[in-house]
Amino acid sequence: MASNSGGAGHRVVLFPFPYQGHLNPMLRLAAALHARGLAITVVHAEHHAPDPADHPADYRFVPLPADVPAGLLSSEDVARLLTELDAILAVPFGDRLVALLAEQDAGGICCVIADVQWYSALAAARKLGVPTLGLMTSSAASFRTFMAYPTLIDKGYLPVQEGHKDDPVHELPPFRVRDLQRIDKSILAEFASQLERIVAEARRSCGLILNTFDAIEAADVDKIRQDLSIPVFAIGPLNALSPSVRSSLPQDRGCLNWLDTQEPGSVLYVSFGSLVPIDADEFTELAWGLANSKRPFIWVVRRGLVRGFESGELPDGLEEEIRDRGRIVHWAPQEEVLAHPAICAFVTHNGWNSTVEAISGGVPMICRPLVGDQLGTARYVCNAWRVGMEVEVETQLEWGKLQLAIDKLMADNDEGKEVRERMKYLTNMAGKGVSEGGSSHTSFVNLVEFILSFTC
Repeated sequence: MASNSGGAGHRVVLFPFPYQGHLNPMLRLAAALHARGLAITVVHAEHHAPDPADHPADYRFVPLPADVPAGLLSSEDVARLLTELDAILAVPFGDRLVALLAEQDAGGICCVIADVQWYSALAAARKLGVPTLGLMTSSAASFRTFMAYPTLIDKGYLPVQEGHKDDPVHELPPFRVRDLQRIDKSILAEFASQLERIVAEARRSCGLILNTFDAIEAADVDKIRQDLSIPVFAIGPLNALSPSVRSSLPQDRGCLNWLDTQEPGSVLYVSFGSLVPIDADEFTELAWGLANSKRPFIWVVRRGLVRGFESGELPDGLEEEIRDRGRIVHWAPQEEVLAHPAICAFVTHNGWNSTVEAISGGVPMICRPLVGDQLGTARYVCNAWRVGMEVEVETQLEWGKLQLAIDKLMADNDEGKEVRERMKYLTNMAGKGVSEGGSSHTSFVNLVEFILSFTC
């Protein structure tokens, strides 16, 4: 994106949530705003700090002291994690913002853009008279679920009842009850309270930014816009709008060289993100499903992937079974892997970043959602957009079900062909959206103009 000096003298303070799936979209947004001439200050929790060397020299990075208990960071109780992180960082953020506003050489701070999870920080900025915008790093459908949560509980959709898992959720089509966002390790009432606070603060903000695009979520974006009655900017996919962001995890770039030796359209890419763990039994079933698919694969087995184990060890017999056919890495340069012509499909947990990166790369998905918004995203991927196959799972993944989904997607039949053709179409639409005159490009231009309208 061409640089634009129209933002000279305007400084934007960005406050990302300290997890890779939230941090990367915020830094991509920072890069896009910087390309338009806006000055960038990134306030961040000190326990998850971006490397300034990976960013333009005129970025300013401001760490916040965060006395975060180690047990909290590893907790799967997301409601408690969000509540306590918000409480721990809210006062330091407010103090640093006061200090930044008082600095003579800081330049005019025209607005704060914070992850919607930082509802107390957004409130603190607003009380100081600084315009605020929230960034939703997941889908528009996920934010609509946030908004509908009290109704979902009142109408008995939640907590999920075993006998009603496949009932339609009439308020949020195409969801079934089983697709509704939830965290089984958290108390439902506490999670609902979290979402209520997030939505309430978003309503009080000057605007909401979404990492999505019209070709996949125009209707959901419109409904959010109507309900919130504030400007809503759908500017995604952010990975296509701005340059790539270096991962904070060490990457095995040798896997790209290995991909160069493989046949075009032959390799499965397997990754379940940077945060959520899986059980040892699921790990074993996944391993044998990949082995028995008889296809080459790259599998990201990061530290902490298997619940209760620091690193994943392959089940007995698997090493001999896969030999040179599979490549296992601790972390991969995902966008480059997905763009490689050897990749045929992405076995994914359907985190939102992974989903939009797959669409940008034109790679059909084999969906095994695990928790939270991943459940609803997989429903959209497989049933609304029809660019993936869902692995059928009741309580536990079975390797045969994974193999079946792989075979269905890659088969030379109408079902597999439709998925692959639909993905080509959406990839094309995503590219058009961020091109000049496209819906996301126009929304981003409107966002920049909106920011420039604030008095610094």
